[in-house]
Amino acid sequence: MEQWLPIGLELPNGYKAKKVLQSGNSWQIIQASEAGMALVVKESLFDKWIKDGLIEDGFFSKFKYGNDIFYSLYSSDEFKLTSLDKAKSPRSKNDAISFARSLKESRARNIDVALHDAVYVEAITRLLPTYSISTPVGDDVILGYWLTGGIPISVNSTRRLKQIVSWLGAEHLNEIISVSGVSGDRESIQGPVKHISPEESSIDVTESVPESARHTKVKLDHFELPGRLDLTNFFNEHVVDIINNEERYKLLGIGFPSAIILYGPPGSGKTYAVEKLTDYLEWPMFEVDASSIGSPYIHETSKKIADIFKKAIDSSPSILVIDEMDAFLSDREAGAGQHRVEEIAEFLRQIPEATKNKVLIVGMTNRIDMIDSAILRRGRFDHIIKVDYASEEEILNMLENSLSKIPKSDDIDLVAASKRLAGRPLSDAAYVVREAARLAARGGKDRIDQKSLNIALDETPIRDKNSEEHRPIGFL
Repeated sequence: MEQWLPIGLELPNGYKAKKVLQSGNSWQIIQASEAGMALVVKESLFDKWIKDGLIEDGFFSKFKYGNDIFYSLYSSDEFKLTSLDKAKSPRSKNDAISFARSLKESRARNIDVALHDAVYVEAITRLLPTYSISTPVGDDVILGYWLTGGIPISVNSTRRLKQIVSWLGAEHLNEIISVSGVSGDRESIQGPVKHISPEESSIDVTESVPESARHTKVKLDHFELPGRLDLTNFFNEHVVDIINNEERYKLLGIGFPSAIILYGPPGSGKTYAVEKLTDYLEWPMFEVDASSIGSPYIHETSKKIADIFKKAIDSSPSILVIDEMDAFLSDREAGAGQHRVEEIAEFLRQIPEATKNKVLIVGMTNRIDMIDSAILRRGRFDHIIKVDYASEEEILNMLENSLSKIPKSDDIDLVAASKRLAGRPLSDAAYVVREAARLAARGGKDRIDQKSLNIALDETPIRDKNSEEHRPIGFL
């Protein structure tokens, strides 16, 4: 991070500038004493806050360094001073209440300004926006993001929120949400079941129903996975519709959705697809990967596998993701040791039991050819779906979706961009959008234009093991 002010420079109120802790285009948070920090902002950003009615004269102190005008505000360590994207879960209910008050106070002063990119200044009870061109989100998501320490979840998703911040308790969560002034289609977290008419049945009330009625039919919106039509259709047909119409399927002998394997090259969007499905269902997610179950001790890995499955069953309905499954479910005939045979046997025992207990199992792998044949049999994983790199049409759909809430020029050509990105990892397309936004902001623009998009495309070559396209940084 660029250091605007030299270390040791005396700031207003007698504090001295130290190292930069966080930084944005027009603001920096710096260490200003042994037990305090300072928010330093450029004059242009300060003027926007004044114009938008977010602060009054007197909060900040004006000073000049070189040819530039800055404004600074000192905050002792007893108060939070941080950008929202560096959010950590609050340490106590009082910390959460303080943030909720700041959100309400900021919104009372300006109902329209986007606060998703704000700097939280607890000392003055404010969220101060930085006016980036990133996609804004609602206040319900901002509050959920803060409470969970960085998970983009709406506080209206009460059941999932309770599971993530269980230490707060339902009563305290209700109080925090009430203090914030955030409103939405939300029952009290500990309130009674809402009885709805058929006309209202599109509202998701799974968050407020009691345990005994948790699995009753509730009509949810259509699941969408931007840029992946075939995968969208698969999930809607084989997962979402079965969940939404449980009783109808049960009459014909169809139970909970069967386990699924998504396979394909790295960067094809397997993880993204599972994350979007998890967000849509608002179920707790558990992950099995090498880091979560690996152990140098005999039998310990099998025990960890069983423990994760038990947690998923206890929290059902839930999703259990087996990431890089080829790492521990490889073919036993290929010479795997006894410990690997034991691990595969544990999976074979657990998968049917978990499915019976309403755990949706999704495995992911780049090497389907390495998976043990017993794992691939129907009855364990009924659906084996190839997820390849996106086509031109899918990339275009994704670009349109990604840019739908970001300011952009009317004449921007996404068709040409999709042709250049077709057949490449979805992460390349996402990177191009972010890079174009960064370049536009860097150039002082308030929207993405064709020039910024073209430069972003030119600076995103195909990257593979044999590629020699590397950005030269360093000394020769």
